[in-house]
Amino acid sequence: MEMSHLVIGVLIFTMTYIAIVSEKFNRMVIAMVGASLMIVFHVLTQDEAYSHIDFNTIGLLIGMMIIVNVIRMTGLFEYLAIVSSKISKGRPIRILLYFSILTALASAFLDNVTTILMIVPVTLVIAETLKLNPIPFVISEIIAANIGGTATLIGSPPNIMIGGEVDLTFMDFLVNLMPLMIVIFIVVFLLLKLIYKKDLVASEENIQKLLSLDHKRSIRDKVLVKKSITVLIFTLLGFVFSEQIGIPTATIALFAASVLLMISDVEPDEMMERVEWTTVFFFIGLFILVGSLEEIGVIAFFAEKLVNLTNGSVTVLTFVVLWMSAILSSFLDNIPYVATMIPMISHISEGDLITYEPVWWALAIGGSLGGTGTIIGSTANVVARGIAEKHGYKLSFVEFFVVAFPLMILSIFISSAYLYIFYF
Repeated sequence: MEMSHLVIGVLIFTMTYIAIVSEKFNRMVIAMVGASLMIVFHVLTQDEAYSHIDFNTIGLLIGMMIIVNVIRMTGLFEYLAIVSSKISKGRPIRILLYFSILTALASAFLDNVTTILMIVPVTLVIAETLKLNPIPFVISEIIAANIGGTATLIGSPPNIMIGGEVDLTFMDFLVNLMPLMIVIFIVVFLLLKLIYKKDLVASEENIQKLLSLDHKRSIRDKVLVKKSITVLIFTLLGFVFSEQIGIPTATIALFAASVLLMISDVEPDEMMERVEWTTVFFFIGLFILVGSLEEIGVIAFFAEKLVNLTNGSVTVLTFVVLWMSAILSSFLDNIPYVATMIPMISHISEGDLITYEPVWWALAIGGSLGGTGTIIGSTANVVARGIAEKHGYKLSFVEFFVVAFPLMILSIFISSAYLYIFYF
């Protein structure tokens, strides 16, 4: 590798990363421009660029986006939200709990960005009916979405990338991370209840207004609800048994999406338009950018430095990765951060998944939970703030930070204890 290619590659990557983090430009456009410049300046060839794209991750993303968009059309989420508020008997603290549980569960089995897109607008309506400030609900749902999304392979983009790289299955994530996330959720919710207890008091009159809402009107297509839920259940079962049946998760997701489009009256062109292509091409750009660093030896260089820093200890490496990922993912977008870390850990582990498994879990936990720390830490956070602001409710960096960052640090302490007890 020529020195000029090394310098150019590092320069392009650095400028691209800064532009993405600045949020002044569309991140998909910046990622694709950066990836294209790597090829234009011969840092890597077009064939090499394509070889670094993880098509299992891309296929899984597209398939799940189609399935989730069909579900969104049915009004199922609005129905569940209103039913949850009625089960809570209109009591704000209970609504906070039930909506947080709903958000965490949906984020685990769909994805946290889509969950936020569906739950936050309904939350605003519920809060307005009760004449309460919706921000405590929104902050709780953002945190719940990130916790729930950490629990499964498909819950968050970082997990999808990690699973695609080292062939960790849906069940691997479920068995190793779900119990931890349940504990963290319980602890975090109890603290949120204490923080917002005085803010969540509604009059009996407004509670009765909420209870009078007709949840049945939320369902726009009963037949499609049954079809989409059936397909989703079989999709999740496919993920659970993907290793046994020998079919990759991307194939399962794309096949399920195709079947759902075939058996429903949904217009395929409309569904394809609803796929978040900006996210898909953002991932493609990131894969090529990080692949460029691999080609010119930068990943190997930093991997060696990380090994030297930890003296080759897997235990030390695990906790360095966990805490470094959590802190950095709070202030950087966790997707490009995790995309950069994956090949570094792969280089260190050299395919030894058994020995280095806790390091991968540390990256998944730190990368996903770390995104909870600030309002810019993950895509779900940014989306939630955008929805709230569109409806006239400002959620500032500081207001979110003073609540979420300490809870994130506590979550990482709990995760550290969990990793130490069960893996060392």
